Amino acid sequence: MKSLFKQIIIEKQEWLKTVHVNQRDLHVENEANYVFTGLRRAGKSYFLYQIIKAMADDNALERVLMINFEDERLLEVTSADLHIIMEAYHELYDLQPIVFLDEIQNIPNWQKFARRLSDEGHRVYITGSNAEMLSSEIASTLGGRFVDKEVLPLSFREYLRFEHIEFGKNAIHGKTRFAIIRAYEQYLKFGGFPELLKFENKRDFLSSVYQKLFYGDLIARYNVSNAHTIKLLVKKIAQSVNNETSVNRIKNLIKSTGVSIGNNTLFDYLTYLESSFLIASISNFHSKFAEKQTNKKYYFLDTGLLGLFIHDQDTKLLENQVYIHLRRKGLQPFFLKRKTEVDFYVPDQNLLFQVCYSLEHSETFQREVSALRQAMKMFDIQTGYIVTFNELRTIQVEEGHIEAIPAWQWMLEG
Repeated sequence: MKSLFKQIIIEKQEWLKTVHVNQRDLHVENEANYVFTGLRRAGKSYFLYQIIKAMADDNALERVLMINFEDERLLEVTSADLHIIMEAYHELYDLQPIVFLDEIQNIPNWQKFARRLSDEGHRVYITGSNAEMLSSEIASTLGGRFVDKEVLPLSFREYLRFEHIEFGKNAIHGKTRFAIIRAYEQYLKFGGFPELLKFENKRDFLSSVYQKLFYGDLIARYNVSNAHTIKLLVKKIAQSVNNETSVNRIKNLIKSTGVSIGNNTLFDYLTYLESSFLIASISNFHSKFAEKQTNKKYYFLDTGLLGLFIHDQDTKLLENQVYIHLRRKGLQPFFLKRKTEVDFYVPDQNLLFQVCYSLEHSETFQREVSALRQAMKMFDIQTGYIVTFNELRTIQVEEGHIEAIPAWQWMLEG
């Protein structure tokens, strides 16, 4: 086992010399240890490479100790073997390593090893594709020694950077604007997985990511015996994106296909889907506690994956992408549904967002503006926002004003 770890350490150091990194807008504190979590293939490993490139030139890579626990050669590794990693490194180098442990959630009780490394003064960076890495039990073991950070697929700014499209301060007013809008159409439809940009057949790539996530992160990890039912669940959630959906409604939708499912099983499956970062949920700000648990709106954490299940529904894709952007900014939105319906309300920042693909039709315009005005009055907010596909205007209202802004422009502003 020790010789295998030595081989992997050296292989990774040599490989890192060849890696070209496009910068992502993710930042870390130099003195902190991190646990990076997020959707599979969202770019967690890639961000580790960015950290490495920033801290060491090719001649200083000997300090890098990087292990990817999805390496098929490590299938039989257990927590009892983890100490051998450090022994292997110290037999290679008389240095203090910086430790990168990629997808370590595959090893039960990994957190005790991570805590020991931290206690010994090592700088440690960990990635995982499961929200259980942030469970209270693991957090207790790590004892505040690690900072939790979510890595989402590419933001639109990052997407343009990876595509080598300029988006400076004046880009929205020049000819580059058209290239930006064309890129946004692709970004909205296919999402922001970094590797996606290398593929011409993007749907096939997205399908392969979903299959790996479904069978690896859901069926195998949680020992789900009824794959067909959870497949139906994912499909029904996708079709219900941007609508408030109760657990009973989901259950009835599944039953309408001839499949029976109990409440406890359904709650378990929803938890699995969120823990694997495939979906996320938000609650009605006005709901009582019990209703907040059973009546929610669900979103996918990448619009490309959502697009595998729905067709020609740009409004759903747009609202889903607005949710992802709010989450990326560290905001925790609710939706409003009582006297008025508003897509997103962020109480900490007093922000209100409607999402509407187009305000061209007067009936749509009146509906969206009226809902925002009621919410602005309710919460004493002077500015509301309508995120559109490509419409920019200011709407003066008695409560203040409403800014209609193209999603691509809003996302470029940060």
